[in-house]
Amino acid sequence: MNKVLDLYSDYLISQNKLATATGLSDLMDGQISHDKVTRLLNRSDFNSKDLWEFVKPEVRKAQTIDDGVLILDDCIEEKPYTDENDIICWHYSHAKGIHVKGVNLLSCLVRYGDISYPIGYEIIHKNIEYFCEKEQKKKRRSKITKNEYFRNLIKQASKNSINFKYVLADNWFGAKDNLEFLQKMRKYFIIGIKSNRTIALTKGDKIGGKFKKVSEIDIKENQAIEVYLKGIEFPLKLIKKVFTNENGSTGTLYLVSNDLNQDSDHLYSIYQKRWNIEEYHKSIKQNSSLAKSPTKVVRSQSNHIFASIIGFCKLQALQLKNSINHFALKYKLILKANQAAMKELLRLKKLESA
Repeated sequence: MNKVLDLYSDYLISQNKLATATGLSDLMDGQISHDKVTRLLNRSDFNSKDLWEFVKPEVRKAQTIDDGVLILDDCIEEKPYTDENDIICWHYSHAKGIHVKGVNLLSCLVRYGDISYPIGYEIIHKNIEYFCEKEQKKKRRSKITKNEYFRNLIKQASKNSINFKYVLADNWFGAKDNLEFLQKMRKYFIIGIKSNRTIALTKGDKIGGKFKKVSEIDIKENQAIEVYLKGIEFPLKLIKKVFTNENGSTGTLYLVSNDLNQDSDHLYSIYQKRWNIEEYHKSIKQNSSLAKSPTKVVRSQSNHIFASIIGFCKLQALQLKNSINHFALKYKLILKANQAAMKELLRLKKLESA
């Protein structure tokens, strides 16, 4: 790995404020100049291929034929005070139900047992500006849709000979083209669908055009029924799960799978592995400084994001070696830094009183 990148990704793990070139240089007592760090961020073009080259040895050690799953999801890191550009712009947040300004990152993780690594990612570039007549203002859109990025990441995982049995994703990626793509690839999927999607309960109903909304179907929790999703030629298993939110309210999750040989419990137990990507999102934000860069241009911002993902991979390796999760590792580093600061403060106080 590039020496400066190696140091910079370590720095993103160890520091807890804004990540700057000067900050790294000061931390290293000038052993590396801030100009070298600046050149790394401003002149490099790191991407998903470079990430795969970095994690490939660890994935190859962990991968098995039977229990691998690919998990895909996106997150938004809000940047409300940063100048707008192709990647820092307005995106719809499903968590908040509104548009927010920030970076939209789509990631692909592979998981074997309890071991998971990011193997690919795309930063959504909204590089086409247009005038929205309805809202009477300029807006942005991406030349490549998020669903196209989704399929490309899976295609690349297959080209890289990554063994996986299932693809897991939420209902944002339950589009017809995605399901047909995975069926053609002969890969099993367990993917969420929205309650207003329409299904037929039999092949005869499908032929006769008798479709109902998923929410209108009398399906019990922990039951799996065979259905035909409108626009999809092949049958799917539909399962329903009712869950309780943190605020005490309840919600309903509908999942579909092309694995017709498994029951509801098995399919849902596989789908629960998707939670790993939520932990990944949280960790890159809090433990490897995803949001803590004052970079101003697309290239340096993109390279910082790449280094942050590399930082996550390093934390994964440390977690496996030391049996300590990312947040506990980060706390230990911050504690050591604070202890050193306290020690230095006491030394200075002694000098002052001498």
